[in-house]
Amino acid sequence: MERMRAAQMVAPGKMECVQAAVRPPRSGELLVKTQMASICGSDLHVIYHGVSQPPEATFPYAPGFPGHEGVGEVLESKAPGFNKGDLVLTCPQPPESHCFAEYQTLEGELCLKLPAFNGPISHLMMAQQLGTVIFALRQNPVDVVGRTVMVQGQGSAGMFFAYLLKRAGARKVIVSDLSEGRLAQSRRMGADVAVKATGDSVRQAVLDHTNGLGADYVVEAVGSRGSLLESVDLARLDGTLLLFGLPDGNDPVPFNFHDFFRKRLKASSPYGTQREPGRVSFQMALDLIASKQIDVGPLVSHVFGIEKVQEALDMAHHRTGNALKVSIQF
Repeated sequence: MERMRAAQMVAPGKMECVQAAVRPPRSGELLVKTQMASICGSDLHVIYHGVSQPPEATFPYAPGFPGHEGVGEVLESKAPGFNKGDLVLTCPQPPESHCFAEYQTLEGELCLKLPAFNGPISHLMMAQQLGTVIFALRQNPVDVVGRTVMVQGQGSAGMFFAYLLKRAGARKVIVSDLSEGRLAQSRRMGADVAVKATGDSVRQAVLDHTNGLGADYVVEAVGSRGSLLESVDLARLDGTLLLFGLPDGNDPVPFNFHDFFRKRLKASSPYGTQREPGRVSFQMALDLIASKQIDVGPLVSHVFGIEKVQEALDMAHHRTGNALKVSIQF
C-alpha cells in the first residue's frame, strides 16, 4: 500500500480525515496496520489548547499526530523479535505519535506483543493508559495501606488510579469529576466516595471524610489549572501529591506554594513510560487485562470510524453522552 486514511490536524481544535503517504519501515522499525486508537486527555490538550505541539511545525501537522494509544497488526518487520501477523500494542513517544492513522511506522522497541486474550482487542488497547498509571505509581512509590487517597478526575487514568490504589490497600478512596457517568463507573472501579466537582464540594468532602485533616495522598489526574491549584488544599500535613495530569496550557500555572511549604508536602510528576527499560509497566497492564484481574470493558464507551474523527474528538473534549474512553477504529 502507498496511501492511507489518517486524521490530520489542520487548525487549532480541527482535525480532518485525509489521504496520506505510508512510510516504509527502516532498520529497527515496524509497519503496523492500526486496528483501533483511543483518545487520551493529553491528545485533547494538544488539539484544543496547543500544549506540546511541535514548535517548528506549521499546519497541517503530520498525519496521525498526536495519537499515541493504539493496537494493530504487524505488516512488515525490520525489528528483531517481531514477525508479520503479530498483534501489538503501539506506544510511541508523544513527538512521534501517529496512532490516528491507518498505518504506523515506528520503532519495534515502542511496541509490545499482545498476549492471548479471550476478549475484544479494544480491551487490550487500554493497556497503554493503564501502563502510564502503573508507571507513575512505580516511579514514585507511596505506602497507602490504611490511608485515605484522593483522586482528582475520573477519566480512564483517574479510574485506574482509584482501582490500583484501592488494590494496594488504601482504606478510603475519594474521587471527583464533573461527569455523573464517570463517577458512577468509578464506584465500580474501587472508589469509596464519588464527588461531583462543583464549587467547594471536593475540598469539603475530603475534610468530612478525614476528620478535617485532608487526604494522605492526592493524585491530580485532571490536568487543569484549577485542579492543580486545589490539590494542595486537599492534602494533609506531611501528605504527598502525584501530579499526573498534563496542564491545559503552555503558560505557568498558579500554585499555592505557601500552603505547600507549611504542610511539608512532597510532590512528583511522572514522564517517560514509553522509554522505560523493558516496557515493564505496559507489560504489567497487558497482564492485568489479559488475566481479567481488571475489567476495562465498560470504559471503552464510544467508538467512531476514522471518517468521524472530529465528532469523536469533540465528544471526548466536551464529555458529552457520558463519554468515558472514546476510540477510533479503522
